[in-house]
Amino acid sequence: MCQLCDRPDLTMQEHEEHVRSLVGRHRFAVQAVAGSRCTAEVSYTVGLTAHGLSELVLTGARQETAGSLLRSWGEHLLDESLILPGERLRSGPWVMEAVEVERPQDHLLLAVRLYGDAVRGLQLAWADARGVWPWERGHRARRAGQPLLGLRAPYLCDEHRPARLDVPPHPA
Repeated sequence: MCQLCDRPDLTMQEHEEHVRSLVGRHRFAVQAVAGSRCTAEVSYTVGLTAHGLSELVLTGARQETAGSLLRSWGEHLLDESLILPGERLRSGPWVMEAVEVERPQDHLLLAVRLYGDAVRGLQLAWADARGVWPWERGHRARRAGQPLLGLRAPYLCDEHRPARLDVPPHPA
């Protein structure tokens, strides 16, 4: 859960200050938004914008798993290389494709509160255990599915897609 859910007495300003302190210590933080039977969980980074990078987003994955994946790929962005829309990424059993978020202001609320219009987003859309993507028929995700927050990069068919990027496996 997010700090605001865990501590209802906390004001938004206090939460923002807490996130700013996390960003100051760790370069970025992960914000998780709980889902329901009708809405998917959403987790995203806050702070990559300050480094000139897109914030990363995962939908429809458990918060602990999403946080681990976002931390791994956030560190990759900061220390190694950019991730481009259409790139396929692998981390342990997870295979993901980067999809540009069309309207970050609708989904990355805390990042937009802290960084304004400079916020851009990349969703790490994931294939299910059978290798089916959310844009394909039969994709299986938890509860409310895995909503896509943008359109896939149109020019990247399998033949022209960049090579997969691999990072060390994260804890399951």
